[in-house]
Amino acid sequence: MLALAFGLAVPQTAPPVTVTHAARALQPGELVVLTMTLAQPATQLQVRAFDRAFVPFSVDPRTWKVLIGIDLDVQPGTYPVSISASVSGADVRASHSLVVVVKTFPTRRLTVDESFVNPPPEAVERIQRDARDLEQVWRTPAGERLWQDAFVRPVPDPSNSAFGTRSVFNGQPRSPHGGADFLSPSGRPIGAPSRSRVALARDLYYTGNTVILDHGLGLFSMFAHLSVIKVKDGDVVTAGQVIGEVGATGRVTGPHLHWTVRLNGTRVDPLSLLALLGEK
Repeated sequence: MLALAFGLAVPQTAPPVTVTHAARALQPGELVVLTMTLAQPATQLQVRAFDRAFVPFSVDPRTWKVLIGIDLDVQPGTYPVSISASVSGADVRASHSLVVVVKTFPTRRLTVDESFVNPPPEAVERIQRDARDLEQVWRTPAGERLWQDAFVRPVPDPSNSAFGTRSVFNGQPRSPHGGADFLSPSGRPIGAPSRSRVALARDLYYTGNTVILDHGLGLFSMFAHLSVIKVKDGDVVTAGQVIGEVGATGRVTGPHLHWTVRLNGTRVDPLSLLALLGEK
């Protein structure tokens, strides 16, 4: 005798938030792009990772993205990403995990003017003022996303100094190399990597002629050691617009372009920014 079994089909309910991430690697100094797809349109999202708040932006009402930086000092381990979304007046929560693995950085030994390793007393006040001005820039990013299209390289030359390299100046250990250096000749025009606002454009003690671009939502680019600055504070520039020329001002061993990227206080390799958000 044939036995028949009957049952009711149970509808499959989609999760309120689906989360995916993209990154070159989950290591210190890398950028992570998190994509959050919601079952219903959201009016607001909040994201926290590595004990910091990162600001999401909407692609469409149901799709949001957020840039997350894994700082140089982050230790290997599993780190939660907490997500809170406002959907139809209700608070929807989700989580995601990032498993950070170890990265070994090389060491470089450089010889520079001794005044840039052990500054003279008369330079201390200027250095402190520079530090305060930089901190003010990092604390006051544009609240909206200023970049619109893919990021572009500021110079065509190759990078010749690895991000995160442990630096020894005149035999004395100093902070890790927090940017990427490009083997560019003096006078090479430097293009803005994206639409952005000039947050600072002036001579600083350690970085020489310096331009900081605010891309919005906590993302900044700093270009150092310029020979010429061609923008001023408050200017809005477009991708590729010349902001200055390569030089050898500040603490350097020769002409090159130093590009630093900071994201909500985290130090991020500029090459990871180009890999994830650059031209394909």
